[in-house]
Amino acid sequence: MKKEIKFSLLYRDMWQSSGKYVPKVEQLEKVAPAIIDMGCFDRVETNGGGFEQINLLFGENPNIANRRWTQPFNDAGIQTHMLERALNGIRMSPVPADVRKLMFKVKKLQGTDIARSFCGLNDPRNLENSIKFAKEGGMISQAALSLTISEVHTVEYYTELANTLIEMGADEICVKDMAGIGRPAFIGKIIKNIKTAHPKTTVQYHGHSGPGFSMASILEAARAGVDYVDVAMEPLSWGTGHADVLAVQGMLKDAGYAVKEVNMKAYMEVRSMTQEFIDDFLGYYINPKNRHMNSLLIGSGLPGGMMGSLMADLGNNLESLNKWLIKRNKPTLTQDDLLIKLFDEVEYIWPKLGYPPLVTPFSQYVKNLALMNVLQVIKGRERWSMIADNIWDMIIGKSGKLPGELAPEIIELAKANGKEFFTGVPQEQYPDNLDVFKKEMDDNGWDYGQDDEELFELAMHPEQYRAYKSGKAKADFEADLAAQKAAKEPKPAVVEVPAGAFEPKSMIIDVNGEKFKVGVSYDGVDAAPAPAAAAPAKEEAAPAVNGSVASEVIAPLEGKFMLTKDTSETALKVGDKVKEGDLVCYIESMKTYNAIVAESDGTVAAILKANGDSVDEDDVLIQLS
Repeated sequence: MKKEIKFSLLYRDMWQSSGKYVPKVEQLEKVAPAIIDMGCFDRVETNGGGFEQINLLFGENPNIANRRWTQPFNDAGIQTHMLERALNGIRMSPVPADVRKLMFKVKKLQGTDIARSFCGLNDPRNLENSIKFAKEGGMISQAALSLTISEVHTVEYYTELANTLIEMGADEICVKDMAGIGRPAFIGKIIKNIKTAHPKTTVQYHGHSGPGFSMASILEAARAGVDYVDVAMEPLSWGTGHADVLAVQGMLKDAGYAVKEVNMKAYMEVRSMTQEFIDDFLGYYINPKNRHMNSLLIGSGLPGGMMGSLMADLGNNLESLNKWLIKRNKPTLTQDDLLIKLFDEVEYIWPKLGYPPLVTPFSQYVKNLALMNVLQVIKGRERWSMIADNIWDMIIGKSGKLPGELAPEIIELAKANGKEFFTGVPQEQYPDNLDVFKKEMDDNGWDYGQDDEELFELAMHPEQYRAYKSGKAKADFEADLAAQKAAKEPKPAVVEVPAGAFEPKSMIIDVNGEKFKVGVSYDGVDAAPAPAAAAPAKEEAAPAVNGSVASEVIAPLEGKFMLTKDTSETALKVGDKVKEGDLVCYIESMKTYNAIVAESDGTVAAILKANGDSVDEDDVLIQLS
């Protein structure tokens, strides 16, 4: 009898691996029936990870989206699964235990069957609560092995990790090859060991196609006894995404496995609708380079799911960097120049940081630190001079135990910065906190929502939820989308006018709302001199401050200005006294919080940015008197 292998469609991860945003709920509802009609999927990945945070960012309620998106699959008997990050839940930073517990209850009631839980450090202590809470909430617990290649990440390492997670109660195991750098034979040995020791445990393989190993890896996984394979489909398969279901189905069928047939009419409908969503607005956030495979990813090991945001981050940082270079009469860089420098730096620093598997959030941490190092070195500064708080937490053990040993220079750097290493259970640092958010809901008159789902959303994504409720998120998204569209509109052709055909003598110029009449000269001859009494253009008025400005807090990088990073902190206000070295604010850049400190004693005279404002490098944030 042929071994049956089933397929799971990664309709969430397809988008995250390609760009920044995901389809809106109406689009998801539209495509769901055609996905079902394809007839080849036993599972569909519907939510979790960055998917729900993105809903909030463009002003859509993720709870409504989840319920309406999962319902058709529930009705059709197709299992739905979500991705969650253990200690970090479905965000980038650690989550209190009571919020984590509520998440699994809410997601099950919204229609999600399976919780795929991974810890970016593969620390079983972080996964233990995920397994427990998922099962208590009525979900199937699928614990993931975050796969990477290093001297400490061996077949034996992953085999033992799988054994530990199954002993903890995990119903299933996912071999999560998030960067697609797992070598096929390596993957096959791990899966074979799991299936030999636990023949009744379901094993699912997840791999990205970017570096080029994916088809061989899937075949080796099948030979080793895998039960489910994650797949994508055009126009979002391959590249930094995943192998296409048609290719995988054809390969496995030829190799003698029992696989379901694909309804090609429905396949083409899903393909067409997905392209329609890209053309609507999602394509403005998809970098064309993410549609290409790139074997340079083998060395850096950066995951496919991060590449969509990475290219956007690179573009933003490149623009800022080139402005800095131009000011100093230095040659500018291309995006490819910066990308290669980044890949090289990731390879250099990764072993020094104890080999954290490059998966969310630690892939972002390593990438961000590498990028900060590259930018600082280009500017003639020291490596390691810009380390965000989240990254320090990873280094000193607050996020979990690193797989390898830190380099001596990193240990010394931590000590020099007054950091204390933590060896306890990470969850102990983040006590229950739901009551704080219940009070906020009550104070604002906000409804807790069906099954407490709105309370959960606030507790999981406080800043994004508040921006969603105020309407700021939607307004910001619409403004950004308009800017993206305008940037890609064809520029009007330049019409050359013969000399002398039209030579105005003067023009009216509007400067900050004030109009000035100026003369126009041709070949150095003044046509109409500007009036001598014309007032100069007004400069933007400096903010009023109490007394003279003694010093300024300057943005060392671009990002979003944040006075606090969580509810445990008290925001700085005008009149507060600060000392040199005191934390005064943060800049959120590339999903991490960079602490900004005062460089001198003083009293806060003015805070020049509002919470959530975008800032550029060298912007003045705070004035001290």
